[in-house]
Amino acid sequence: MLYSRAQSGIDAPLVTVEAHLSNGLPALSIVGLPEMAVRESKDRVRGALINSRFEFPLRRITINLAPADLPKEGGRFDLSIALGILAASGQIPEAACQRFEFLGELALSGELRPVRGVLPAALQARKADRALIAPALNGPEAALVEGLEVYTAEHLLEVCGHLTGQQRLPVPDLPPEASGYDEYPDMEDVKGQAQPKRALEIAAAGQHSLLLIGPPGSGKSMLANRLPGILPPLDERQALAAAAVRSVSEGGFSPRDWKRRPFRAPHHTASAVALVGGGSNPRPGEVSLATEGVLFLDELPEYERRVLEVLREPLENGHITISRAARQADFPARFQLVAAMNPCPCGYLGDTGGRACRCTQEQVARYRARISGPLLDRIDMHVEVPRLPPAALEPNSEESAETSARVRARVLAARRRQGARGGLNNDLKTKELERYCALDAAASTLLRRAMEKLGLSARAYHRILRVARTIADLADAEHIATAHLSEAIGYRRLDRNH
Repeated sequence: MLYSRAQSGIDAPLVTVEAHLSNGLPALSIVGLPEMAVRESKDRVRGALINSRFEFPLRRITINLAPADLPKEGGRFDLSIALGILAASGQIPEAACQRFEFLGELALSGELRPVRGVLPAALQARKADRALIAPALNGPEAALVEGLEVYTAEHLLEVCGHLTGQQRLPVPDLPPEASGYDEYPDMEDVKGQAQPKRALEIAAAGQHSLLLIGPPGSGKSMLANRLPGILPPLDERQALAAAAVRSVSEGGFSPRDWKRRPFRAPHHTASAVALVGGGSNPRPGEVSLATEGVLFLDELPEYERRVLEVLREPLENGHITISRAARQADFPARFQLVAAMNPCPCGYLGDTGGRACRCTQEQVARYRARISGPLLDRIDMHVEVPRLPPAALEPNSEESAETSARVRARVLAARRRQGARGGLNNDLKTKELERYCALDAAASTLLRRAMEKLGLSARAYHRILRVARTIADLADAEHIATAHLSEAIGYRRLDRNH
């Protein structure tokens, strides 16, 4: 009996691999709800054992992958199946296998190939107090789990040598952390746009969602790409959460991305499944791949409306549940949304320095109606990004733009103040809002009038309070002042009674 791990969402349930040899015509059968790639492993295992100079038993071999009702997929069980056959036939000691969990796909030559989802499996192996043996290319990923005994191998013979005591497998090195913020685009490159840059800083400080509205070429995408550079570095817990999602995704985990905030920018032709995840065996979507990072949706009204509507739940809850008839998977979706859109179909409504807008009122209304009111209500800040005058773009412009490092220092200071209260402002619940976002008489009157004039919902009311609390934190103010609240209300540009 050996141990391995299946993959279910970002979980790694335990799989016990049992091998039984009996008399009869030579055959190898695998039971325990194996999918096609697992059923095909019998041919890979046979070739790997023979080419590694082991004896392949000419008996009836039955491999049971328990529990029987858990679907098994991929080549991740190849190594444990091969070792189970070797242990059942007495070619390696079975007792030596009990303290390990095994993951790895076998080539016909016996070489070990990497598999997806090693990080969640490593976390569960540590919890079970067992060591892990994985392919060498998965080593840096498994090494991220502190306190886990992990070994890597490039060939089946190396694993067998370790189990028989003839050689010791190497321990993988930790992947290098991201080299800092040098690779991120710098805020210094953005000319002018004082208000949008201010809004970006507020969004970074409180992890607020942001919608940028402006004509083509005004710098919306440029601003969004600079958000990761002003966000604080990931701590160990956040980095592991982001890495675990990448580990089970199609692209897999890359060591160069360790402790680097994700920045995902799907094309507007993306489907709902691509955005939130899905499939018969659920895979994470863009909202999950952006966990602890930024999800940038450019040309927001060009997305299909039904695709955008799937964002509503993860924006509120920070996770997504994918349900299918046979199974259910939970994925984290703690991302920061930044979206961009033109003010009208042609893009030039209100653009005094560019072309004249030729859109009718009905066309503008239809264009903006592609984004539903409930979704807009969940976006904290709506900010205009006007076209810059030519003089502001000249290299010898008198304006000296701030670097990302200076902005990030203020963001870090504001987040430290929020940390002292127990969490980020975007996560403040109703009771916490009452405690930390109390308003004086003048500020209360201002907010009440804004709600009546703009027709704000209760959700928008709470979001304004959270943004105002972040503005106060950036100003190192203990209480929300009227000026902080007024600025927060000004960022609800698309809220109207009509």
